[in-house]
Order: sequence, then C-alpha cells, then structure tokens
Amino acid sequence: MKSICVYCGANFDGNTELLEHIQNLAKELVDAQITLIYGGGRVGIMGEIANATLNLGGKVVGVIPSFLMDKEVGHTGLTELIITDNMHQRKQKMADLSDGFLILPGGFGTMEEFFEVLTWLQLGLHNKPIGVLNFNSFYDPLFQQLDNMIQFGFLKARNRDLVLSETNPRKLIMAMQNFNIKPDDKWFTERNLI
Repeated sequence: MKSICVYCGANFDGNTELLEHIQNLAKELVDAQITLIYGGGRVGIMGEIANATLNLGGKVVGVIPSFLMDKEVGHTGLTELIITDNMHQRKQKMADLSDGFLILPGGFGTMEEFFEVLTWLQLGLHNKPIGVLNFNSFYDPLFQQLDNMIQFGFLKARNRDLVLSETNPRKLIMAMQNFNIKPDDKWFTERNLI
C-alpha cells in the first residue's frame, strides 16, 4: 500500500490519549512510507493526523470541497491540497487516490464515508481493505449493531468479516497490507447474494 485514506472527525476534544493514538498512527504511516489521504481540514482529528504526519516528514494529500475551503477550515500546509466542487467529487477523489481506508473516531460524516466504501467493497466495486482503529472501544457499539444485522438476517457473517479492526495502529496497517481480495474472485459473487 502506498496510500491510505483516513476518515475521521472534524472535532477533537483534546483527549491526550487519543492524541497519542493519532501520533502513533502517523508514525506508522511515515515508517511504512504510506501517503495520508484525508479530507483536507485543519481542524479536529483531521487536522491532528495531518499535522502529526507532516511533522514526521510524511506526505499528506488533502481533498476538500470549495465551500469548506471558503469557510477557512482547509489546511494550507499540506504536501498537496485538492479542491473539489462538491462533497461527491471529494469522496470519489479520496477513494481514487487511496489503496485502503482507515477509520478513526468521528461523527456522521465519518460513518457515512465508512459505510459507503464498505458497501462498495461488498458489491465488488473496489478491492481495497477497510480498517477500523478502535480507540478505547469507541466502535464497539457499532460492531454490536453489525452483529445485530446478522442476527436479523440483513447482513451475512462473511460480509461482516470485511471490516478489519484493531486497537493498535501497526497491527491494523499490517492487517490491511495482508488483505487480498480480487474483483474477479468468486468471493464477491458469493457475498453479493442476498
């Protein structure tokens, strides 16, 4: 993997433990020479992961729609900043630039981005790994909901297994690097059956 798209929140409450976790992730990205692709903001967790990666000498590509840039939340100190016309173009560009997707804590936008690329993977529209960095069990309730979906027959267990999850950044990146699904595998056909 040469690039990972990180989806995360535009808010940050100053939690020092989370900040350390973000810095550890940045170190792993830089050590593995993986370019960070993210939403281009200078605020919240987005700003923290970008700054931590840049401070360690890593490459950071931000993708932000013009209306957010106009509100002065765009990060102007990145390796590259791409400005799109709208949110749909932003998400497509981030996906196109990335070899994998990594989820940090966040809100509605993070959830929407996570489930979109997860749905695309389930449908065979890409074969890129999706990893959740489950800081302080933040995503445990979400994983419980995924299990509920299986129990109620709305999700197959093998599709639930598409979500990689670790609490350690290095282990998560290693799991993502070892993810090996090809679009022409029977794997996709089997998983697309209702």
